[in-house]
Amino acid sequence: MTSSMVTATDLEITEDAGEEGTLVGLRGRLSVYSSPAFRDRLLALLRQQSPAAVIVDLTGLSYMDASGVATLVEGLKTARNRQTTLCLKGLQGRVRHLFEATGLLTLFETTGCGSATSAAKVS
Repeated sequence: MTSSMVTATDLEITEDAGEEGTLVGLRGRLSVYSSPAFRDRLLALLRQQSPAAVIVDLTGLSYMDASGVATLVEGLKTARNRQTTLCLKGLQGRVRHLFEATGLLTLFETTGCGSATSAAKVS
């Protein structure tokens, strides 16, 4: 298992590669100020070796704005094009409400995030 950490304005990004895929952990605020660093890391991860699955753990996220949502949607599109599963883990509170209110919750895999064989629901 490998691990790396990137810190952006109010956002900590960790990455742990395992056998079933890569876990990307977010802690803090995913906003217009911090989403570019997350976008760069997520897209680089999805493009480098096409991992079987990328699991984005949002448990430690206290805030997300539209730029964070857009980054995840772009990541989903890239993952689908590369036949990689992108799964969101730990959606809760305001962040979950944001996905429910926008109707985007149905686009993402949110259960079975430990399985590299589960697939995103929308192409």
